[in-house]
Amino acid sequence: MSHGAALWRPTATLATLRRRAASLAATRAFFHARRVLEVETPALVNAPVSDVNLGSIRVDVPGLVAPLYLHTSPEYAMKRLLATGSGDIYQICRVFRGAERGRQHNPEFTMVEWYRLGFSLEALMEEVATLVRELLGATVATLPVEFLSYRDALRRHAGVDPLDAQHAQLAAVARELGLSAAPAESAGRDELLDLIVGARVGPALGASALTFVHRYPATQAALARLDPADPRVALRFELYHRGVELANGYHELASGAEQRLRFAADQQSRAARGLPSAALDPHLLAALDAGLPDCAGVALGFDRVLMLATGAASIDDVLAFPVERA
Repeated sequence: MSHGAALWRPTATLATLRRRAASLAATRAFFHARRVLEVETPALVNAPVSDVNLGSIRVDVPGLVAPLYLHTSPEYAMKRLLATGSGDIYQICRVFRGAERGRQHNPEFTMVEWYRLGFSLEALMEEVATLVRELLGATVATLPVEFLSYRDALRRHAGVDPLDAQHAQLAAVARELGLSAAPAESAGRDELLDLIVGARVGPALGASALTFVHRYPATQAALARLDPADPRVALRFELYHRGVELANGYHELASGAEQRLRFAADQQSRAARGLPSAALDPHLLAALDAGLPDCAGVALGFDRVLMLATGAASIDDVLAFPVERA
């Protein structure tokens, strides 16, 4: 059989696809037991995200004048539901991100996203750990949970203090990781930190635990609140296990005015990097102005959890048809 003829076949085995279905059912049962409402929101949305690290995929729909975009996360629409009084909600959906393809990346993947009213960042991290343990299987039911501040994670694994280090120190570490001198000197602080975390810190995390890295620098707050006890950091976390990033969560920012300022800063950063930008999502901002309840939310990469649960070497091994076979 030629290689081309084989492309009709799934990359995941039937046993893995059955495991996938069982894990999706277990996820729904998890939230049903906690009285969290399952919701659906559109995959086609009116505005792209502004985050410089995410690539929205534009869709030109015949009959419509303005372009639409495939959502990178259902976050904006789910917050609109929260603002109308939905209460605790979750969603399991396909999301889409451009410029992402690799062993752990497929442009289309499955995300589990949920929001809990009145939860602290710590309470949400505990709930995430409970679900991930269940999905990873009985052999890791007693897997320890580690909570590590972003600052301590970089001190431990990269030898730098992300809050106090001078630019030259961060650039020196970046050069050690292979970035040439000129780009290292011209890169912004957060660009250097992202490189250090991606190349050195992240792969070292969660070798024998579920490791939550929390309280990211305020400049990386995204849609999270700043910590009132230390406004240099944001109430944001990421979960790592065996060097793989699995989840990203926030104590959600509820201020429309502050979110506008952050979006404007994102647009400036995109322009400086030569990245495309578009108008901000007016529906999200209107929902924040109307009043978002106090809540914490998280997005979990379902396919990556399944990779770890099955011992897969690539995300392709847990998908029926990755992008090349779509």
